[in-house]
Amino acid sequence: MKEIKPNEKSWYLKLHWQVLLALIAGIGMGWILPAAAQSIGFLGDLFLRLLKMIIIPLVFTSLVSGIASLGSARSVGRVGIRTMIYYTVSTTLAIAIGLVLVNLIRPGDYLDLAPAGVLPEGFSTTTQTLPQFLLGIVPDNIFSSMASGDVLPVIFFALLFGLFLTRLTGSGVESVKKVIDGVLEVIQALTLAIVKLAPIGIFALLAREVSRSGPGIIWDLRFYFITVGFGLFIHALIALPLVLRILGKRQPYSYFRVCSPALATAFSTASSGATLPLTMECSELAGNRRGVTSFVLPMGATVNMDGTALYEAVAALTIAQMYGTGLGVGEQALVLLTALLASVGAAAIPMAGLVMLVVILQAVGLPLEGIGTIIAVDRVLDMMRTATNVWSDLVGTAVVNRFEEK
Repeated sequence: MKEIKPNEKSWYLKLHWQVLLALIAGIGMGWILPAAAQSIGFLGDLFLRLLKMIIIPLVFTSLVSGIASLGSARSVGRVGIRTMIYYTVSTTLAIAIGLVLVNLIRPGDYLDLAPAGVLPEGFSTTTQTLPQFLLGIVPDNIFSSMASGDVLPVIFFALLFGLFLTRLTGSGVESVKKVIDGVLEVIQALTLAIVKLAPIGIFALLAREVSRSGPGIIWDLRFYFITVGFGLFIHALIALPLVLRILGKRQPYSYFRVCSPALATAFSTASSGATLPLTMECSELAGNRRGVTSFVLPMGATVNMDGTALYEAVAALTIAQMYGTGLGVGEQALVLLTALLASVGAAAIPMAGLVMLVVILQAVGLPLEGIGTIIAVDRVLDMMRTATNVWSDLVGTAVVNRFEEK
C-alpha cells in the first residue's frame, strides 16, 4: 500500500478530481432526473453570484498590485506589448482554423432555411460603433462602472492608477501600495473560500443545463456543431499546447491538470469573467508570477476570446452557405478581421459571442435572421468556447511569464 505523506491530500480531496466528479455527476443527473436537476439549479446560480461578487475588487486590486510589482512604467509597457502580441496571434490562429474547417465541411449546405428560431431573452442586435466602443472604455464615473460590473472601464482606470503608482515616491505612495496589497490578500483569501464550493456549483449548473437542452437539439445542427467543436478541439488541444511547449517551455499535460478547475468552471458557467478568480488562483498554483498573472489574466478575460472568435467566423460562413451566398477570399478576410475586433469587444458573460456575431453579419451583408436557425445549440457551444478562451488566457500567462523571467 502506498504511504500517504502527512502534507499530501488524498486524491478525492483534490479540487480537480472533485470538479471532474461533479461534471460527470451533473451530466448524469440532468439526463436521468431532469426535474430534480431543475430544482437544484439555484445552487449553481448562488455559486455564480459569489464569483461575480468579487470580480470587480479582484480585477482592480490585482491589476494595480501587479503593475506596481513590475517596478516601472517601462516594465509594464514591455509586459503589455508581449501580452497583446500573444492575444492577437492566438486569436488570429483560432479564426484561421475555423475558416479552414467551415470551408471543408460546409455545414450550411446541410441546413434547411427553417423559419428563424426564437431569440433568447436579453438578446439585442444593437451594436456599438468604434468611437462609441473607445468612449465606453474611459469611465465618466469609475464608481458607477464598478457598481454596474462594467469591467473594461475598471481595467482602464486600474492601469492608469497602477502606472502612476510606479512613477511616484514617498511615504504616502508606499502606504497606498500596502493598502492595495492588503486588500488583494483578503480578496484572494475570500476567493479561495469560494473556490472550494466549485464542485457543488458546477454540479448544479451542469445538471440543470443538461435537463434543459438534452442531446436531441444537437442532431439537427450536427455538422455545424461538429465544425465549431472540432475547431475548438484543434485549437485548444493541439495549437495552444504547442505554443505552451515551444514558447512557454511548459509541459502541457501537467499545466492543464493544475488549471483544470478553472477550465471546468468556465465550461459550466460559460463566463470567463465569472471564472476569473479561479483562473488567477490556478495560474499562481501553476508557477506563474503574481505580477504577470495579475496583469495578463484580467486583460485576457476581457480582450482575448479565441473560442468566441473561431465560433463567430464559423457561424457567419455557415449562415452564408445556408442562404446560398458564397463568400470570396476578400470577404472571408473581412470576416477574419471583424471577428478579431469583435472578440475584443465581447463581454466576458454568457451569450456575448452571439451578440457580437451581429457585427460580423452586418459587415459582410448577411441577414441577421440566420442567427435564429443556429441558436438551438449555442448554449452548448458557448460552454465549449468559454473554456477555450480561459485556456488561451492561461497559456498566454505562461508564455509572458517565461519571457519576463528571461
